Amino acid sequence: MPGLFVFPGGLVDSADGDEAFWKDHMDLAPPAVRERLGQGIGFAEASRYAVAALRETFEEAGVFFATRAGVTAADLERAGERRLQESQRHGWFRNLVQTEGWTLTLSDLAPWAHWITPVGMPRRFDTRFFAAALPEGQNGRPDLRETTIGLWISPRQALRGNLEGNTPLSPPTLVTLNELLGYPTLGSLQRGLRGRGWGEPIHPRLIALGKGEGSVIIEPWDPMYAQEDIRIEARKLPASVLPAGEPFSRLWNDGGVWKPVA
Repeated sequence: MPGLFVFPGGLVDSADGDEAFWKDHMDLAPPAVRERLGQGIGFAEASRYAVAALRETFEEAGVFFATRAGVTAADLERAGERRLQESQRHGWFRNLVQTEGWTLTLSDLAPWAHWITPVGMPRRFDTRFFAAALPEGQNGRPDLRETTIGLWISPRQALRGNLEGNTPLSPPTLVTLNELLGYPTLGSLQRGLRGRGWGEPIHPRLIALGKGEGSVIIEPWDPMYAQEDIRIEARKLPASVLPAGEPFSRLWNDGGVWKPVA
C-alpha cells in the first residue's frame, strides 16, 4: 500500500512453497507447525504462509527469525548484507538458508488474524497476519527499496500519528494496533497468543461516498454490517472522528488518511 505505514509482508512466491525443502529447515516438525500455525489449513499452506512472512520481514525490515549452531552477531550481520545485495532475486532466501545452514524459528510465530480486502479496492488480497516478539539483539532496518521508512513505536504513538497525518496507516494496521492496546506488556501479549487461532476471516465492506467525499470501510463487528443498503452522511464524518485508541467499527478515508469514526 504505497504511502501508508504497514507491517512487513507481501506475496507468497513459489520458493516459499517448497515443502520438501522447508520442512528440514524449520525448528518445528510438520505436526507442530500444523498445530501451532495451521488451525484448519494444514501443514503445506501454514508453512508457505509462515516462510513468506519470515522472508518478507527480513527483506523489508531486516529482522531475521532464524538460528543455527553457534550463531554469532557476525553471522546475522553477514546474512543482513546478503539480504541487501540479493533480495531482489527470486529464491534468494531459500538459497541463503541452504548455503549457510539456517533454521527458521517458526516457534516464534503465532496466528493473529486473517484479512480479505473489501470488494471495490483497486487491489485485493487474502492475507494472514502473524504475531512475534522481536528477536533479542536485533533491530529493524528498512531496505530503502520496497520499504523507504521504518518505525519502531508504540501502538498508541502510531494511532495518534495517523490522526495527525504523520504516520498514515492501512486499515488492517489500524485495527491491529488498536487491538494491541489491550496488551500493555509483552508478557500479557504472549499469554494472549497461547492457543490463539486464525478465527473467522475479517472481510470488511467498502462504501463509496459522493465525489470528493472519500469512502468508508465497515468492519464485520459494525451493527449495520449485514444490512444490504448502508447510508452514510458524509457531511457528518469530520465531527465523528474518534480519538486514538477508542474502539471503532468504521474507518473513513479522509484525503488518503483512514480515520476511525463513530
